[in-house]
Amino acid sequence: MKTVAVIGASNDRKKFGNKAVRAFVQRGYNVFPVNPNESEVEGIPVFRSIKDLPVRPEMVSVYVPPAVLLKLLPEIAAKGCDELWLNPGTESEEVLAEIDRLGLPAIQACSIIGVGVSPSTL
Repeated sequence: MKTVAVIGASNDRKKFGNKAVRAFVQRGYNVFPVNPNESEVEGIPVFRSIKDLPVRPEMVSVYVPPAVLLKLLPEIAAKGCDELWLNPGTESEEVLAEIDRLGLPAIQACSIIGVGVSPSTL
């Protein structure tokens, strides 16, 4: 079973941080929601930080603003991943420069579409 950390997971079903959790569950992923302000998303326990995950996720899908992501990149790099998905609205020149510096395998695209789900169906 593939693993994914959804950073910025939300209980608001209109937000993409929630839609991503549902899309990955729908596709059979073991989903690890990450948000310091939530305790559960779609019935799944939430982790306060990616460093708290019990596994190294194969994918990390990000739904936070660039300023927040910039602070989280060192933790993401320390945990490791095979793919770091920068969903629309998460990237900036500073974020991309730090990703290059850390050697993270970034993909600039919508991870929901990337797993074959249309966000409009969620």
